[in-house]
Amino acid sequence: MSILYAVILGIVQGLAEFFPISSTGHLGIMSGLFNLLNNEALFEVMLHFGTLISVVIFFWQDIRDMFIEAGAMFNVGPLAGKPKTSYPYARQLLMVAAATLPLVLVLAFHKRIGLLRTDSVFVGAMLILMGCALFVSDKMKRGSKDGNNMSFFDALIIGLCQCVGIIPGISRIGVSTAAGVANGLSNEYALKFAMLISLPALLGDSILSLSDALSAGVDINSLPAYIVGMGVSVAAGVAGIVIMRRIFKNGKFGGFSYYCWLAGALSIVLTMIF
Repeated sequence: MSILYAVILGIVQGLAEFFPISSTGHLGIMSGLFNLLNNEALFEVMLHFGTLISVVIFFWQDIRDMFIEAGAMFNVGPLAGKPKTSYPYARQLLMVAAATLPLVLVLAFHKRIGLLRTDSVFVGAMLILMGCALFVSDKMKRGSKDGNNMSFFDALIIGLCQCVGIIPGISRIGVSTAAGVANGLSNEYALKFAMLISLPALLGDSILSLSDALSAGVDINSLPAYIVGMGVSVAAGVAGIVIMRRIFKNGKFGGFSYYCWLAGALSIVLTMIF
């Protein structure tokens, strides 16, 4: 793989992971239509790991405080012996854990569903469906709940919806955020929570895919390009998070629904032509 292709795919992965347009779907389309990423399984894992690093970088303070407060509840860590009246970050960690539980349900189907990513017609159809979901979410009444008053049930429902995001063409961030809004979360917190729960999802996806990627073989000569691509996915991922937070704080997902419809239709048409 060339450095140029690695940079392009790193940008696509980083932005599409946090825009509600499905990074897996876009990488699959590029692989299916343009013969990219064939026999590059390790590179795909590294790209996903790069976006995981993006979330860690951007939400580092939240992640740190969640574990510090969780430790304090058991008298462990920097806050040990310093009683507090509330533990909002520890509660947020509990909500993230609750939303992650449903992912266990899809572990058995992970590999089989992943094979669909190179079916450009299927991915195109799912992108069109994703656009419809985003369009409907724009019509929902906005709520005001955040990490302090969302319920365990809210987190569980959002987690169940996140499971749908393993389907290529369905955006994990998009469907999780829409579910958060539907359950009464504020725009800003719905997006933040969707990004926080993407951490264990991205980590689990990387771990599950790594052994298969390594067993498929590694092209040593391509490793420099892989590393560059992963670095680009980290930078693009941080940029994607910043852009999405600004867009969704001040507006809605509507514009992305039109993009998903167009990209999905083009994927289907181009596949049928070529």
